[in-house]
Amino acid sequence: MHFARLPSILLAISAFSAVLRPTGAQDPDNTIPVLIRFNDPPGQAQADLVSSHGGSVTRQFRIVPAVAARIPPGAAAALRNAPGIAAVEPDGIVTAHGEYDVVWGVNKVKAPVVHSGAWIGPDVSPVPIKGTGIRVAVLDTGVDYTHPDLWANYSGGYDFVNNDSDPRDDQGHGTHVSGTIAGLIDGAGVVGVAPEVDLYALKVLSSTGSGSFSAIISALDWSVNNGMQVLNLSLGSSSDPGTTVRAAFDNAAAAGLVVLASAGNSGAGADTVGWPAKYDSVIAVASTTSTDAISSFSSTGPAVEVAAPGSSIYSTLNGGGYGYMSGTSMACPHAAGVAALILAAGVTDANGNGRRNDEARWILSTTATDLGTAGRDNQFGNGLINAEAAVILAFDPNAPPPPAPIFNAPSNLAGTASGSTVNLTWQDNSNVETGFQLQYGLRNKNSVSWGTPISLPANTTATAVTLGNGTWAFRVRAVNGTAVTAYSSVINVTVGSKGGKK
Repeated sequence: MHFARLPSILLAISAFSAVLRPTGAQDPDNTIPVLIRFNDPPGQAQADLVSSHGGSVTRQFRIVPAVAARIPPGAAAALRNAPGIAAVEPDGIVTAHGEYDVVWGVNKVKAPVVHSGAWIGPDVSPVPIKGTGIRVAVLDTGVDYTHPDLWANYSGGYDFVNNDSDPRDDQGHGTHVSGTIAGLIDGAGVVGVAPEVDLYALKVLSSTGSGSFSAIISALDWSVNNGMQVLNLSLGSSSDPGTTVRAAFDNAAAAGLVVLASAGNSGAGADTVGWPAKYDSVIAVASTTSTDAISSFSSTGPAVEVAAPGSSIYSTLNGGGYGYMSGTSMACPHAAGVAALILAAGVTDANGNGRRNDEARWILSTTATDLGTAGRDNQFGNGLINAEAAVILAFDPNAPPPPAPIFNAPSNLAGTASGSTVNLTWQDNSNVETGFQLQYGLRNKNSVSWGTPISLPANTTATAVTLGNGTWAFRVRAVNGTAVTAYSSVINVTVGSKGGKK
């Protein structure tokens, strides 16, 4: 048995012992963990500034001009006002999106099937497509790289919890996730969606299944510096970690990485998707059952981009065994595996921007099998991932490039009253919106008492609301994750005996 050489670590990280605590928790030395973002790349002067406020730098990043630090609770306000500092935000906590609960998921997403021990690709492929040579990093609890279904694909990594080059899994979650992506074709155990990728383990979660966003930013740094192509994050937080974390993920995508994250296990709701899945630069993956229903635990909301099997998934466990786990954590690696197949199939940089991750993302979404409400919805996103259709499209030399993103405000808003019901229509002028927000309020002469915006699904161009008598003002705007367009023009509709548009 051999182990691949670990890639060199290019990060500038201060040596320290990482202790994972909930956001805002204090050390015995009365300090709290924070992320400090500067206007310029940090150096000694920035470290001295942190020190002058009673703090100490624990990590330094390249992907964003920021550091992780521990500071006295009262120092945050002063640091925020210091010259050259863009933000001081809590270093939040993330947790794994899975739990312990035949490989039906791989077959369900129509990954090339095993016949007589051979991995068969679609007819358009001159060679079987198994993800060969594509570098996939799993940001998780690590991986059991001695597992008989993983050892041959394991290519290295780093432990950002203990700050060493041995990302051995001490919890089990990361090993299970890794098997769904990269389980070997060896006639035993499980087979992954992309069974010949180069698998990298970036340990950002401890033995408790939790970790810090600063460790994740360090892992993003490492991934860019070491040429990763696909990142799987089966983890998340229900709290927004702030602008520094968002910038790190945005920069990772801008560097050409396909970044996927589990939507979360908070169940159904108008918007229960967590972070980092909620970011525009990240592909949010929801979970389905073997009957193509949304899993009861799966988070839902406008950020959901695709869905994949996540209920009762059989995969690799620590110690060489196998077992079942459920969660959007299990759905995400199915999608990550398909993303690796798309890249391995040779998808080209069709729009000429110097990277292929946007083409891979577009193919993953546009070839998904529509489930639930027609079109993109808050449960399944664009639908259940379809590896066969995705690889075929990736091979097509005549495949069109991803459409240029258009994110313009809706127009031609119109409304009519029928009794107490106001029927509204508008023109959708975006092709990347994840939903719309309708806002209305009662008009009093020249002022409007606007209410809380109502969220509507993507591609919606009509809706109806029931209101009391009076003249009501309406406006609508498009939403893409946390980004919004301007509102449309305001229209007035009178409800009551005279009804109609005003």
